[in-house]
Amino acid sequence: MTTIRHGEHVQPRSKMIKLSDSNVKSLVMAKSIKENTMRINSVNFSNDGMHMITSSDDDSIFLFDMQSGQKKKNVNSKKYGVSLIRFSHNISNAVHCSTKVDDTIRYLSLHDNKYLRYFPGHSKKVVCLCMSPVDDVFLSSSLDKTIRLWDLRSQNCQGLMSVGAKPVAAFDPEGLIFAAGVTNKEIKLYDLRSFDKGPFATFKVVDDYPHCTWSSLVFSPCGKTIMINTNGECIKLIDAFNGNLKYNLVGHENDAHEELEASFTPGRFSMFNL
Repeated sequence: MTTIRHGEHVQPRSKMIKLSDSNVKSLVMAKSIKENTMRINSVNFSNDGMHMITSSDDDSIFLFDMQSGQKKKNVNSKKYGVSLIRFSHNISNAVHCSTKVDDTIRYLSLHDNKYLRYFPGHSKKVVCLCMSPVDDVFLSSSLDKTIRLWDLRSQNCQGLMSVGAKPVAAFDPEGLIFAAGVTNKEIKLYDLRSFDKGPFATFKVVDDYPHCTWSSLVFSPCGKTIMINTNGECIKLIDAFNGNLKYNLVGHENDAHEELEASFTPGRFSMFNL
């Protein structure tokens, strides 16, 4: 894994630069992180951008300080494996999926490497895990064709939706609604306060790359756009209010059908693709 910086100096938070074509092209490698012996399967940043957490197929979890680029913590999940790791709203804790034993989601204290809570329920691999931006609620979706709603304070599932196909899901920036993508063709919008009544809107998405499977959804910081990541050559941007296609971002050489992962930068309409 590599981290990047602008020019020769890491930018202090008080002197953050605005992104443009010219300064993005001038980004250079600042540090290469080689802590893992196997593939890093997920990366997540804290809400303030000051910390990064990674999970790997070698069952390790690393916590990094993003100002210094230094490793702060290493814990392992040898018994259960680890993937899709996400910070809670406290950077001392994280929630992650299992790759061994079963498909239980686990809530981990990074401080002492102890599990605080287990969230059983999914019967097949969990493919999506996302925290609410405002509280301790989180969503999971699975190859068992369900989406589950959870609260970190209880091991009991708070809501269950059977959608009939592999789903992906994401919260909007205000944590009031969530989007579910199903069958690689539809986006369904749910009100978190009344999700049991079904979606309040359903959009058919232009299926101009039929060989691409959706891998995740991401709302833009303004909430007006939904990004659809795939395992093909295309990333889609659609209007979050009517489902109209805004852009197809193409040109990725992805013959191995790895899941593309792109995110928006905070506060403006720019994005990076990993």
